Amino acid sequence: MCKANRRNEVVIGVEIRLHSDMKGVPVPRTRASPRRRIWISVVVIFIIITVLWAYFYPPQDYTYPVRDWFPSEPTRELTDAETAARVVFRQILSTPPFISRNPKIAFMFLTPGKLPFEKLWELFFKGHEGRYTIYVHPSREKPEHVSPIFIGRDIHSEKVGWGMISMVDAERRLLAKALEDIDNQHFVLLSDSCVPLHNFDYVYDFLMGSRHSFLDCFHDPGPHGVYRYSKHMLPEVRESEFRKGSQWFSMKRQHAMVVIADSLYYSKFRLYCRPGMEEGRNCYADEHYLPTLFHMMDPAGIANWSVTYVDWSEGKWHPRSFRAKDVTYERLKNMTSIDVSYHITSDDKRDLLQRPCLWNGLKRPCYLFARKFYPEALDNLVNLFSNYTIF
Repeated sequence: MCKANRRNEVVIGVEIRLHSDMKGVPVPRTRASPRRRIWISVVVIFIIITVLWAYFYPPQDYTYPVRDWFPSEPTRELTDAETAARVVFRQILSTPPFISRNPKIAFMFLTPGKLPFEKLWELFFKGHEGRYTIYVHPSREKPEHVSPIFIGRDIHSEKVGWGMISMVDAERRLLAKALEDIDNQHFVLLSDSCVPLHNFDYVYDFLMGSRHSFLDCFHDPGPHGVYRYSKHMLPEVRESEFRKGSQWFSMKRQHAMVVIADSLYYSKFRLYCRPGMEEGRNCYADEHYLPTLFHMMDPAGIANWSVTYVDWSEGKWHPRSFRAKDVTYERLKNMTSIDVSYHITSDDKRDLLQRPCLWNGLKRPCYLFARKFYPEALDNLVNLFSNYTIF
C-alpha cells in the first residue's frame, strides 16, 4: 500500500509540473479561412453600396429628413406671423407629393404680348399631348396666337413693370392658375424670348426625375447683392440671409404651393425691395424674393442654379441677345454641353463663383432652355430644331 501511494504521489507531481509548464505555452488561435474572410469583405462592401445607393437614388416619394428637420429656429422669439408661416411651410414640405396618374409639366410664359416662337414650341410639344399644359401671362397687350396649342391659354393678367414687385405678382398669378390642375407636378417659368435646347422627352425626364427645384440662388456681397438689402426687412429677413438669383425658375409642386401660401416674406419684399429706395439703392424683387425665401425655408430642396441659359458675358444690365446670324448649330450645341453654373460677384473682388450642375447627385449639363433670342431667329431655330435637340 505504501509503494502504491508513493507511485500515485509521483504521478500527481509530474502532472502538476506539466500543468504549470503548459501555462507559458501560447494557445494556438483559430484563424478564419480565406474563404470566410472573402465573404465578410463582400458583405461589408454590399452594405456600403446599398447605403450609398439609397442616399443618391431614394424613391421618388421619399421626403428628405431635412424637410422634417426644417431650418433651426432663430435665437430670438418669433413673431406670431413667423410662427404661423413656418407651420404652414413645414406642413407643405413634409407632406408627400400627390401621385398623379398623368403627371404633367406646366409651361408658364411671362410675356409683354405676342410669343414670337410659337411655331418652334409647337414642334417641341408635338406628339406629347396630355403631358404638358400651357399658361400665358400677357402683361401689356392680348396676343394673337399663330399656333393652335396656345389659343385659349391666356390667363387673367395685370401690367408688369421691369424690376417692380408686379413681376413677382405675375409669377404668383401663373403658379396659382397652374396649381388648379392637380396633374401639374412641375412648373417652368419662361419668357417670350426663351427657346428649348432639348426635345420634350429629355426635358420631361430631367424635371420629373429630379428631387430638387431648379432655383438660382447665391450670395453676392457687392452693390448688386446685399447692398440692396434694407434693414426694414428685420426681424423676419436678416442681411446674412439675403440672396440673389435668376428670375427664371423650374419648381416642384410643393415649392409652388409655398410661394402661393407665403404672405409674410412677400410683404417684406413688396414694401422694401424696389427701385429708388433710401440712399439711392435699387432693389429688384424678381431677383431676390424667391432665392431668399427658399434659402431660408428649404435650402436643401433647391439646386441653386437655373435650367435656363442666359449669357451675361457682356457685363451689361441686360443679358446678350441673339440675332438670326448668331443662331448656329455649334452655338446651340455648346449651350447644351455646359455643366457648370457661373456667377460673378459685384464687389471689387469680382469673384468667379463656380458650381457643378448636379442632378440627383450626378453631374449633368445645366440647361434645358435658353434666352434671349430676337424674333428674327425663328426660321433658323426651326430649321435646326431636329438636329440640336437630338438629346
